[in-house]
Amino acid sequence: MQEMLRRRRLPHWDVPGATYFITSCLEGSIPAQGLLDMTRYRDDLAKRPRPTDMSEHDWNILCWKLAFARSEEWLDARPGARHLSNAELARIVADSLYYFSGTRYALLAYVVMPSHYHWVFTPARNYEASLPKGVSARQKIMHSVNRFSGRKCNEYLRLEEAFWQRESYDHCVQDEDELQRIIDYVELNPVKAGLVRSREQWEFSSAYDRLRWGIPFGRLLVRPE
Repeated sequence: MQEMLRRRRLPHWDVPGATYFITSCLEGSIPAQGLLDMTRYRDDLAKRPRPTDMSEHDWNILCWKLAFARSEEWLDARPGARHLSNAELARIVADSLYYFSGTRYALLAYVVMPSHYHWVFTPARNYEASLPKGVSARQKIMHSVNRFSGRKCNEYLRLEEAFWQRESYDHCVQDEDELQRIIDYVELNPVKAGLVRSREQWEFSSAYDRLRWGIPFGRLLVRPE
């Protein structure tokens, strides 16, 4: 199984047949103070020596998790932009995640928060096989969702500026145990942020949808006709 690492400001992993945990943030969701804090924190992580008993791959994943946790503190507690607190806009994003579910990818979990959204999906094998060599299914899927939802949200807001940050945080899920932990993390985000008391109460989430549609935990999410 071939793995590709793409790096711009953030690292991006591509593994055929993998499941991905993705976080996309609104443009301006992390205020200037937070961006400065994040830059300094990433610089500090880059200077830290890799532990001798840890592989470079595992060290990269750990650094990603630490940087991601730092960003989540800003996104949940002190976001600079909260467009998705508007239910109409949150619904646009949730609907965008369902559009190709069951065809281009298997949607396993998601939550739309006021300043960002998390989702977990596995690209469909036949969709991956249909793409030209070297083209990332993860990237194509993410770009499609953000391009469509960003355009529709900007139409609603009557704006022409960037709606989403250019890069998303993405993580390649390592195994079934980690997948279960990530799904819990995604669906409990509104609880952690103090928005609801239980995961099933947050309308724009897979936990809410599973409850109303009777879909078991961790199963493919496809909206009933």
